[in-house]
Amino acid sequence: METRKDLLFLFVLGSAAFAVVFWKTTKVGRRPPSWPPGPPTLPLIGNLHQIPRHNLPEMGQRIRSDILPGTGRRAMVVLSSGQAVKDLVDKRSAIYSSRPDAYIPQDIASDGLRPLFMEYGKTWRMVRKLAHSVLNVQVARTYVPYQDLEVKAMLMGLLESPSDFVNHIRRYTMSLTTQLTFGHRTPTSADPTLLEVFDEYHEREHALFMKLFLCARSQLQQGTAMPCCCIDLLRLQKEQGFSDDIACYMSGSLLQAGSETTAAILIGFVQAMVVFPEVAAKAQAEIDRVCGDRLPDLNDFPDLPYIRGCVKESLRWMPAVTLGVPHAVTQDDSYLNYHIPKGSAVLINVWGIQNDPARHTDPRRFDPSRWAADAQNSAEAANNPDVSKRDHFAFGAGRRICQGMHIADRSLFLAISRTLWAFDFKRAVDGRTGKEMVPDTDDLMDGLFTCPTPFKCNIMPRSSCKDLLVRKEWESATGLLDENLQWKAAPEGLVWRDYETQ
Repeated sequence: METRKDLLFLFVLGSAAFAVVFWKTTKVGRRPPSWPPGPPTLPLIGNLHQIPRHNLPEMGQRIRSDILPGTGRRAMVVLSSGQAVKDLVDKRSAIYSSRPDAYIPQDIASDGLRPLFMEYGKTWRMVRKLAHSVLNVQVARTYVPYQDLEVKAMLMGLLESPSDFVNHIRRYTMSLTTQLTFGHRTPTSADPTLLEVFDEYHEREHALFMKLFLCARSQLQQGTAMPCCCIDLLRLQKEQGFSDDIACYMSGSLLQAGSETTAAILIGFVQAMVVFPEVAAKAQAEIDRVCGDRLPDLNDFPDLPYIRGCVKESLRWMPAVTLGVPHAVTQDDSYLNYHIPKGSAVLINVWGIQNDPARHTDPRRFDPSRWAADAQNSAEAANNPDVSKRDHFAFGAGRRICQGMHIADRSLFLAISRTLWAFDFKRAVDGRTGKEMVPDTDDLMDGLFTCPTPFKCNIMPRSSCKDLLVRKEWESATGLLDENLQWKAAPEGLVWRDYETQ
């Protein structure tokens, strides 16, 4: 009898323990009552089932709540309003500027050296200060000759093989960035640097970055170095004594960040010109009125408001990033009477904010006229205390905001104004049906960057006169290059009117 009672007691005790464990397990992944409301959760996995495996912009469009729980006690905070970004990431940047653990891309792929994923702390603050030294507005003005040359090279490529426009755009942004960073050009799409720059393996990536860094050091010692960020880093390294590993990863990260994002935005711009031909016609009319039979340049910036609108709209319409790189909050915080626990990953829903119909009427229409009364550059808009006046969030926010915004603005303006001056963007015709092929603007490539899937279009010079002028401009530019299409000597600074206000 006693044995029976013992067994019964053990059964009841076990059942109770199981019930408690089961009850606690069902709580994992649920939204605590102190958190803001959001989509329904499932036990254990929280909202992870609602994150699409493909097409991240779908997530940006779907999410309208600001807080989603992840698994366990880790929260994922998705900021889907400009005001939330301003209030938290900007105004509380002291505690919203770290990064969540990124074991694969940071610890494995870069041995903790990649500034993009570096946690907030002494090393990151040093790297940030170094980046400001080599990317500030005054220093960046000296890089304008590189931008001028590479746009002309892109125009020549579009003349010779227009169907390969994606590679011409990527070569443009890559060559520009290799010059800004390491002081040498990427003359062709088959350049090994272009093919290797997005390598995911740390050993090969580290070897590539170190090779480029040591090459710049050798050129500096030989007196043959061109003006670039890496040369400035070498001088700062001599003063401050940081390691070659930090220097090479900092310069290599500038190479990665500055090339593919700009390329994705420009590919989106080409698609927009094909889908919305009325925009291209209006932009070309403005360019013709101001520039006539000469290439636009940065002196024309104040006189081309619609082209400036095209730049802003390109950054809004196809921002290259969907949810940005996650921030992390370093201490418990509260917002609108809701609790945000320490360690939460904080994402800026760039796509969702920039495509919010309450913020931008008919958001998937490419409409540069939305910016007719907005003369701000990206930095000014990001710092505007009225967040409703911010044009886009493509460069991030807070202390992690991209420090090369003004360089990107300038590169986009030159590329967009000059391609529209020189070329028409026509829809391809289906050889079977005889109908025009209109790209699907919702068909985007999977990957780290938001970019249209490959599409066809017919790019042709607007006139024989413009064809000839593009060739003459490139012929004149090649006189500055050697047999390897590298600069013979450091280019003299071009004289540009001060179109920027800072």
